[in-house]
Amino acid sequence: MPCPNIPADFDFLDASLNLERLPVEELAELRRSEPIHWVDVPGGTGGFGDKGYWLVTKHADVKEVSKRNDIFGSSPDGAIPVWPQDMTREAIDLQRNVLLNMDAPQHTRLRKIISRGFTPRAVGRLQDELDQRAQNIARQAAAAGSGDFVEQVSCELPLQAIAGLLGVPQEDRDKLFRWSNEMTAGEDPEYAHIDPALSSVELIQYAMQMAEDRAKNPTDDIVTTLIEADIDGEKLSDDEFGFFVVMLAVAGNETTRNSITHGMIAFSQNPDQWELYKKERPETAADEIVRWATPVSAFQRTALEDVELGGVQIKKGQRVVMSYRSANFDEEVFENPHKFDIMRSPNPHVGFGGTGAHYCIGANLAKMTINLIFNAVADHMPDLKPVGEPERLKSGWLNGIKHWQVDYTGKCPVANS
Repeated sequence: MPCPNIPADFDFLDASLNLERLPVEELAELRRSEPIHWVDVPGGTGGFGDKGYWLVTKHADVKEVSKRNDIFGSSPDGAIPVWPQDMTREAIDLQRNVLLNMDAPQHTRLRKIISRGFTPRAVGRLQDELDQRAQNIARQAAAAGSGDFVEQVSCELPLQAIAGLLGVPQEDRDKLFRWSNEMTAGEDPEYAHIDPALSSVELIQYAMQMAEDRAKNPTDDIVTTLIEADIDGEKLSDDEFGFFVVMLAVAGNETTRNSITHGMIAFSQNPDQWELYKKERPETAADEIVRWATPVSAFQRTALEDVELGGVQIKKGQRVVMSYRSANFDEEVFENPHKFDIMRSPNPHVGFGGTGAHYCIGANLAKMTINLIFNAVADHMPDLKPVGEPERLKSGWLNGIKHWQVDYTGKCPVANS
């Protein structure tokens, strides 16, 4: 039965809607009355050439779609569920070079190689250096007195973590920041003058040059690990490495950065949780921050055959959009889901992509980065207060914050008004 309280053409991926607000009430209504809901897009969706998609809102169904890679594929239409209207089918098909948009056996092979760079040992050896960097970031921001939390705090450690992981010179991290912003913000007016395809090409060229340099001068970093053949003779080609860096720059930078910003906003709105965090520094905080933020609101799969999901018949070729935003607030899974609770345990959120072959390969690095930066903020700016409203990113699938003005000292009259 169609949900009577929600128009059939209410588009949950409408970037203009998500710029103003998240469709919290509408998603809750679907979870109650029509968990798998057909969304009509009469004008078509950029590049896909169809007239709508299935929206999956319940935690269990999102996990089922994530897990069943034999039935729901990433390759036919890619994982990103919405593009600007001028996006071409050819441009969408090019996205298949990115790991996120691959299916087995190609995905299996590449993920096996790439996972070498994200072993607990590989991530763990970054911890001391990133801890020092987090302390420096917070110390410098605190010394400024006030500023843009996104630019001065949120983006810095994820960028430096990626730079450290890849062996990118720290002075080049601003390039990564610019390229990743430009590739993901095509619908936002702040970036309307930018060609995201050009930014992608520039980043790929940078990565391929880096791979060429490491081939001549190998070092002890992930780049050398990925481009050198192991005992099985498996390695990444220059092209594959280039597209891997694209994914890492976007997935590793954008999502972690937005989790940090949303986490600090949540702390400012829940001062009891901030006081608890400063006192206890619980390891559980990072997962709750990711659940609360859900930096990727939705990814999609394409049905590879006719299939029934949750009592709904889905036809081969139809797009199936997994609402991580909805699943992470599913009342059947999370007690008091709209309460920000940094001690929440267990916390089976799908902020890292649910389960299955596409579970976020950098989840441990992301959680470590989040824990380190909040420890540093608690150490150096424990009284931080907002002085303005967060400026949201115009995107149908990213829950992004572009700017957020704060007073790091908590002494600004505006911050205390």
